Amino acid sequence: MGALLLLACSRQPEHAQHVDQLPVIYPDYVDVTIPVGIAPLNFSMADDAVTTVDVLVTGAKGGTLHVNGDYADFDIEEWHTLLMQNRGAKLTFTVCAEKEGQWTQFRDFTIAVSEQPLEEWGVTYRRIAPSFEIYSKMGLYQRDLSNFDEEALISNVQMSGMCVNCHTANQTNPDQYVFHIRGEHGATAIHRNGKIEMIQAKNEQLGGAMVYPGWHPGGRYCAFSTNKTSQMFHTASIQRIDVYDASSDVFVYDTQTHTILQDTLIMKKYWAENSPNFSPDGKWLYFTTARRQIYPTDYDKEKYSLCRVSFDAETGHIGTEVDTLVNTAKTGKSVSWPRASYDGRFLMYAEADYGYFTVWHPEAELWLYDLKNGTTRRMDEVNSDRSESLHAWSKNSHWFLFTSRRDDGLYTRLYFAGIDTTGRATKPFMLPQRNPKEYYRRLMYSYNTPDFTEKPVDKNIRPSKKMIEEGERIQNSVRN
Repeated sequence: MGALLLLACSRQPEHAQHVDQLPVIYPDYVDVTIPVGIAPLNFSMADDAVTTVDVLVTGAKGGTLHVNGDYADFDIEEWHTLLMQNRGAKLTFTVCAEKEGQWTQFRDFTIAVSEQPLEEWGVTYRRIAPSFEIYSKMGLYQRDLSNFDEEALISNVQMSGMCVNCHTANQTNPDQYVFHIRGEHGATAIHRNGKIEMIQAKNEQLGGAMVYPGWHPGGRYCAFSTNKTSQMFHTASIQRIDVYDASSDVFVYDTQTHTILQDTLIMKKYWAENSPNFSPDGKWLYFTTARRQIYPTDYDKEKYSLCRVSFDAETGHIGTEVDTLVNTAKTGKSVSWPRASYDGRFLMYAEADYGYFTVWHPEAELWLYDLKNGTTRRMDEVNSDRSESLHAWSKNSHWFLFTSRRDDGLYTRLYFAGIDTTGRATKPFMLPQRNPKEYYRRLMYSYNTPDFTEKPVDKNIRPSKKMIEEGERIQNSVRN
């Protein structure tokens, strides 16, 4: 062990200066908790003047890794072996840095390797420029979480003027998914039972398009909202853009009969219902609702409450009463994006001062609702002073992901955290990259609508350019 410690700074002079402070690294992986199987947590020193970094990783249950270079670049296979060997234990990182010819050794830090596996193969997301006018280059992607491989599922460079968004699988299973195509060839693409259907994007009776989706676990039904969305711009605010809906409703779509199931209980005339999500057992439909305002003058008075209504999958009918779980009349805040954990224990949501487009709200935070006892709390252990939003659960409910602008305030990046049975989360860590400092400095796109995927999306079940351009769409009927 003594010999290994001497190797920790094998490329530096013998008389390195020891300092009693943690290294400032990018990304900040100090004291995070990670699952076995995650890609190497490569990092750089935050100080650009550092020319060389030397890192020794020692496992509490055995095993070591030693790297030396302009950033810490761990071998993928060796990294995975070390994590497997130290599941349920900690890894200790000894970091030395060379700056202007002088070496400094910092205080060691640790990373915990969780007993809880992630189990998901990877993640899917949209990458989009965080702009209100540029969308000529965007796409839906999948990323292997065990390494750094990323692949485009569909990109709008295939055809001009197309906007793609909201790729949503059914409980992380990519064999059943839905996403939207906007523009000249607009449609809602639904894949189920081994085939792709292109659904008419708009229906006159709805008054808008099929927007934010939420699958019923049985696979036959999918809830959507239909929104008339507008943007407005601030001239003197750290918040540049606001998004509001002149109107919005929630409905359930029957993919088997291509029928829109309307119900006045979740489509009230003077209320805006939004962001539907089924419970993992399919018995409840969660959604948010706000009293409609005079837009755009009263945009900041639009505040959503969290509600739920029962759902009968046998008949396809909504219940007769709406339960209000989080009431804006009591909190003075606005709820968006309710997402229940797949074990049925918790429901995570974002909260902001008003509205629902939380990616543009610096004050937006994640909250956790306990479905067992009806209590709710702000997740201080994962929130920052920048926007947190667009969260999703792993299938085993031990991990979750979310987007945040904590990195630079401009771009939403993807973060992961573990969560225990009491609802306490671990310190979040950023999506690993091969050379993270270089990658994120050059990436002029935000991560949007991310989710876990239990396996890669099969190339044979993706819509082709020809299918999108042909223009044939399935028409919907409406059942009240």
